[in-house]
Amino acid sequence: MASSVSTSSFIRTGDSGDDTSRLSVPLTILDRGYNVRVCDTVVAFSLNIPLQAARIMLKIQCVLLCIITVFLSVAVRAETSSTPNIVIIYADDLGYGDVKCYNTERGKIATPSIDRLADQGMRFSDGHSSSGVCSPSRYTILTGRYHWRTRLQSGIVSLWGAPVISADRLTIGSLAKKRGYHTACIGKWHLGWNWPIEQDQKAFFKTTGYNGKKDLVATDEHRKAWRDAFSEPITDGPTAVGFDYYFGTDVPNWPPYCFIENERTVGIPSEYADSKLFVKNQASQQGPAIENWSLEEILPTLADRCCQYIEQRAKSDTPFLLYLPLTAPHTPLSVNDRWKGKSELNLYADFVMETDAVVGRVMDSLVQNDLDEETLIIFTSDNGCAPYIGAADLEAMGHYPSGPLRGYKADAWEGGHRVPMIVRWDGITTPGTVCNQLVHQADLLATFAEILAYDLPENAGEDSVSFLSLLKGKDEAVRQTAVSCSIRGVPSLRIGSWKYIPAPGSGGWGKGGDQSEPQQLYDLSEDLGETRNLATEHPDRIAEMKRTLESIITTGRSTPGDPQKNDIKVKRHIVTESI
Repeated sequence: MASSVSTSSFIRTGDSGDDTSRLSVPLTILDRGYNVRVCDTVVAFSLNIPLQAARIMLKIQCVLLCIITVFLSVAVRAETSSTPNIVIIYADDLGYGDVKCYNTERGKIATPSIDRLADQGMRFSDGHSSSGVCSPSRYTILTGRYHWRTRLQSGIVSLWGAPVISADRLTIGSLAKKRGYHTACIGKWHLGWNWPIEQDQKAFFKTTGYNGKKDLVATDEHRKAWRDAFSEPITDGPTAVGFDYYFGTDVPNWPPYCFIENERTVGIPSEYADSKLFVKNQASQQGPAIENWSLEEILPTLADRCCQYIEQRAKSDTPFLLYLPLTAPHTPLSVNDRWKGKSELNLYADFVMETDAVVGRVMDSLVQNDLDEETLIIFTSDNGCAPYIGAADLEAMGHYPSGPLRGYKADAWEGGHRVPMIVRWDGITTPGTVCNQLVHQADLLATFAEILAYDLPENAGEDSVSFLSLLKGKDEAVRQTAVSCSIRGVPSLRIGSWKYIPAPGSGGWGKGGDQSEPQQLYDLSEDLGETRNLATEHPDRIAEMKRTLESIITTGRSTPGDPQKNDIKVKRHIVTESI
C-alpha cells in the first residue's frame, strides 16, 4: 500500500490558560501501517530543550517524513510499473494506410480510437509483421521466432490443420505466466489444433472449398460425426502454449461456425452453415455450424468478453496479459447495422471504423476499471490490407489502404507487412511521439522479457530483440536486420534502410514489377514506394545481403547466442540448396 500522510485533530495537554495547550499539535504519519504520534511538548520535555526549538525540530522531522513518504510512494509506483498489465490488440488485415494517423494526406477512414492511442503513446513508422498473411505472423508475434523456421514456410494453416506451436516453445503467454501473470487469448487463433476427428469420420468434415457451391445439407451421419468430435476437447490450442483462458473463433470465415471456449466448442454444430453467409467477402468454406449462426455477432462478442475479462482482473492483485487477436477488418465483412455506410466509402471501410470502435471499448474499459495507468497497450496488425475488399475502388475515392507503400496483403513489398504499430505505457512512452527505428513483431517476446527481468533461454525468441530502450525515448537502432515474407515464402531482408527480395515481382498477389529482373534491391530511405530497383547497380551489396540471409537461416537465429536448429529444411529462393 502506498504511504500517505494525515494530521490528527488537536489534543490539549494542559489547562486553557496554559500556553502549551495551543501548541500541542500531534503529527500522525501513516507509513505502511505504522502509526506514530509525536507531540512538541513531549519532545521539549524529554530532550530538555526550549519549546520553540522542539517546534522547529518537529517541523524539520515533518518535512523529512514527507520526503520519505513521497519517495516510498514513487518507489511503489515504480515497482508496479515494472510489472505492468499487458494488452496486445492484433487487428486482422488492417493496412498501414487504413489508420488515419499513419495516412493523414491519403487516408479517408476515421479511426479516432487508434489515433487517440497514438496521441497517448508512441507510434512506430517502420514496424513489421513476419509475413504478408495471417498464420505465419501470428506464430512469430507469439514466439519471437521467424515462422519460416517451421513447416509454415508458405501459405497459412489449413482447415482442420495441426498445431504449429509446440508445447515446449516459449511464448509471450508462457513467459508472462512464469512471472506470475494471469494470461488470456480472446479472438482468432488460426495456428492449428489437434482436432478430435477420427480417420473414418474425415469425409464428414470436408467442404466444397472457396469456389464450390454452398448447397451442402447435413445428414444424420454428419450430425453424429460432428457430435462425436465436438463433444471431445480440442487440444493443443491456446491453453497448451501459455494462456490460462481462451475464447474466440478459430477462423471466422471457416468452420466450425461457433465459438470455442478453452478446449470446447460452445454448443455442438449440427447444420451446414447457411448459404446466405457466403455472399461476396463473407464466409468462404461451408462446414459445420451452430444453428442460426450469425457472422455479425462475432466482433461485438469478442469485445464484450474482453471487457468482462478486464473487469474481472481488476478485482485481483495479479497482473494479467491479454492477447486480443481481432477477427476484423478481415473478411467476412460482417458489419453491424449501426456502422453500415458510416465511412461513406465501402463496406470494408465501415468495418475498419467498427474495428476502431472496439479498440476504443478496450481502452475505455481499462480507464473505467482504474487500470489504464498500469497497463502497457500494444496495437498492431498481422499484415496489410487485402486487395480483394475493393482496394482499387477505395483508391479511386482517395483512400489508399497501404498509404505510401507498394503492394498489399500477401506481398513481399512493404504494403504486405509494414503495419501500424502503436505502444502506450503511461510514464514510459512519451505521448504523441513517433519512432522511425526498425522494429518487428518478433520483438515482443524479448521486450516483455526485459520488462519482467526474465532471461530468455538460448532456444527461445531466436529472432526477438527488445525495443524497451525505444519506448523510453532512446533513438538508436535496436536491430539492423529483419525478415518478412510473402504468402509464397519469398523473403524480404532488411539491413538498415536497404531491402533485398531474392525474386522478381511481389512474391504474392501483387502485379507489376520488372519480371526480367531475378532479384530486387531498394533503398527505403530514398524510395519508400519501392519504385526503383537498384539490384544491377549494387552487386556488392546484393552479395552481402545474400550472405546475411544465408547466415540467418543456417544459424537458426538472427540474434546473438548459440546456433539453433530450424524445425525443418528451409526453402531457399534463387539458390537451390536447403538444410
